[in-house]
Amino acid sequence: MTNYVVAITTAPQKDAENIAKALVESKVCACVNVISNVVSIYHWKGQIETEKESILLIKTMAGREGVIWDKIKENHPYDLPELIVLPVQWGKKEYLEWISEWVSATTDSTMRTQRV
Repeated sequence: MTNYVVAITTAPQKDAENIAKALVESKVCACVNVISNVVSIYHWKGQIETEKESILLIKTMAGREGVIWDKIKENHPYDLPELIVLPVQWGKKEYLEWISEWVSATTDSTMRTQRV
């Protein structure tokens, strides 16, 4: 079932719900789970940083990564927001069909993803 993916990003707690709403309203994904009160420790510009953030789990179809990236950048306060995309290996057929009904199945011709 690699037609579906879960994209992951983090955001400051005060911005997370607005980013999630922008993603769902623009139909680039069917659902975003916002998991709050996460402590992130990371290296940025020569410093070790600690921030309270939210994790956003973005349920969508493969090929929408570029549009998701654009929408995140448009609504995110960070210079370099996280975006990691994982393939869905299995899912309940009716749930996956629900995703398909909301999200356009066409691929983004301006997709700017990098596979590692």
